[in-house]
Amino acid sequence: MTRTSLWKDIATALTADIREGRYSPGDKLPTEAELAARFGVNRHTVRHALADLASAGLVHPRRGAGVFVSARPTDYPLSRRTRFRENVAASGRSASRQITRIETRAADAREAEALALLAGDRVHVVEGISLADGVPLAVFRSVFPAARLPDFPKAMAETPSITQALAACGVADYTRRETRITAKLARSVMALQLRVPEAAPILRSVAINVDAAGDPVEFGTTWFAGDRVTLTVTPE
Repeated sequence: MTRTSLWKDIATALTADIREGRYSPGDKLPTEAELAARFGVNRHTVRHALADLASAGLVHPRRGAGVFVSARPTDYPLSRRTRFRENVAASGRSASRQITRIETRAADAREAEALALLAGDRVHVVEGISLADGVPLAVFRSVFPAARLPDFPKAMAETPSITQALAACGVADYTRRETRITAKLARSVMALQLRVPEAAPILRSVAINVDAAGDPVEFGTTWFAGDRVTLTVTPE
């Protein structure tokens, strides 16, 4: 058999392993050495087969960690009431969040404008990683007016749900006023958080949420892993 047919056969076999559930989304594949031993070939041939799977979007390499099975894209509706847990649950997956930062500081110019504040007014900043079935779906940063929501950091420390934390601070409901979506490339730190290769495509969503009176309560930026989410827009 030629080398070309060898790597194609290996790619076909690994594709079947993934399609038939032997390796699930987020699983790490065996090492190049282990695959080379399995198929009786050299590591260069295995590397060629893995590159073919990566180009098809079935796997993604993570520097220093190995090659992982890509998660199937999750439909993520953007509507007037976008809620992370509800969106992920609707796709049949389990939602979770890792909070990496809760801080109160002065607002920068863009945050102040979005939240109808004065430059230098205090804001609460919450950052974290949103996961579906334990696989990172997005990295987020949400900014809230501190004067209006003085107890928000305490509420966030008790629950990873922004909706529940806002409710605990008196904001029973909020809706999306606007959303702007831009295609970007993942830089090193974000790539590490999302477990994607550096310079992988991501989708950045910038949104302003308002309360029932139309006053801004959240300025949020979310960076979605491009191959793990399908953003959908409802007629509303």
